[in-house]
Amino acid sequence: MALVLGVDSSTQSTKIELRDVDSGELVGTGRAPHPPTSPPRSEQDPRAWRTALVDARCDAGAHPVHAMAIAAQQHGLVALDAENRVIRPAKLWNDTESAPDSTWLVRQLGSAEAWAEACGSVPAASFTITKLSWLHRKEPVNFDRIARVLLPHDWLTFHLTGRFVTDRGDASGTGYWSPREGRWRPDLLGIVDSKKDWESCLPEVVGPTEVVREREGALVAPGTGDNMAAALGIALRPGQLAVSLGTSGTVFTVSEEPVSDPTGNVCGFADASGRFLPLVCTLNAMKVAVTFARLMQVEPVQFDQLALAGPPGGGGMVLVPYLDGERTPNRPHATGTLAGLRTDATPECLARAVVEGVVCGLLDGLDALRASGVEIRADGGLTLIGGGARSHAFQRVLADLSGLAVNVPRGEPVAAGACVQAAAAYAQVSPETVAEAWKLGRGHVVEPNPDIDRAAIRAAYAAARDRYSRG
Repeated sequence: MALVLGVDSSTQSTKIELRDVDSGELVGTGRAPHPPTSPPRSEQDPRAWRTALVDARCDAGAHPVHAMAIAAQQHGLVALDAENRVIRPAKLWNDTESAPDSTWLVRQLGSAEAWAEACGSVPAASFTITKLSWLHRKEPVNFDRIARVLLPHDWLTFHLTGRFVTDRGDASGTGYWSPREGRWRPDLLGIVDSKKDWESCLPEVVGPTEVVREREGALVAPGTGDNMAAALGIALRPGQLAVSLGTSGTVFTVSEEPVSDPTGNVCGFADASGRFLPLVCTLNAMKVAVTFARLMQVEPVQFDQLALAGPPGGGGMVLVPYLDGERTPNRPHATGTLAGLRTDATPECLARAVVEGVVCGLLDGLDALRASGVEIRADGGLTLIGGGARSHAFQRVLADLSGLAVNVPRGEPVAAGACVQAAAAYAQVSPETVAEAWKLGRGHVVEPNPDIDRAAIRAAYAAARDRYSRG
């Protein structure tokens, strides 16, 4: 049996899956934690990712593998010096200290529309280019030492192969790679610093099935960003919707054509197969539920039960969940707001309001996808993934408020998607061919309740959002 190994190096942990290259059968899993972070400053030492990768690999068992690929959290900045040493802790995607740089960069190019045309997206604080601008402004000595600029998955792949490479999917989240043109845009980096030789700093962008190098008998595939891997891990087809509930929340689909949204709500990413991945990201997803469970002094399972028992509409309570600022809409300095609190409030009402607030924020993202012209299949339902997909309350509320059937597959889609890419590189076939052959993305389905007044719940949320959260 030939095995492939897929890695999901996320904000919170490293997760590993081992799968049979022919059938996709899951053979082993492993997990190891990452150091906790707390925005607005969200940083990690990349060496902690490597340690977690080793620990998770040991946890998965001593199975020999024939190919492997690494998927990791998008956008983060790993800056290396001329000796390939890490200059400072990596700025992560959910670090919002570069919010002023985002605004400055948009002004320097002239408009949000100009950015969307140049690189498919309007750079928010999460994008790598804004973090480079922050470093230039706040830590000029460290900035001057930069010889290489990598993303988290690039850095881990470098330690496996000794090569500086990336893929089109992860590159498209930097703010200086064009999905439409398929190339780096060092001229955009020149806005940050016109004197640096940016082309020498950037990794090579390799194809979806290219073999980067062989390591201890295993082929190493290019790797990709976590959202791109997740699309492979559920065999997402053009027009089908996916919602991911992790530390952050994302709503995305696969598209045959590149997308440019001048509002900045939709990121016009590339995917890991040669197509495109229009995506909306919110900063506040499961960490909101975790925070309120802690405040209510209940375990996550109890919180889930309370939310399921709570009345639709939260008994009049509405949570705008921008606890750590927000990316979509772009309100980096906003805070959370609980409206409609009365003396007859119950824990069940509060838990329900929390879940509905997170879901309403994600459905705002779905509205933004549709408004940008992205084609969404009317019969496709949506697939729910991420750690929050295990929550019965989130499954139920997402189905009820979207009016769509919610498919909940088993396993870890990001790690599974990395396995898909590894198998594609091993067999030299397209990633889509592997994902379809493995029959990924199938799970149990939650149908929406037609008796829920979803329009009224979403209208109450919109009113609270527009009234209270202006950061």
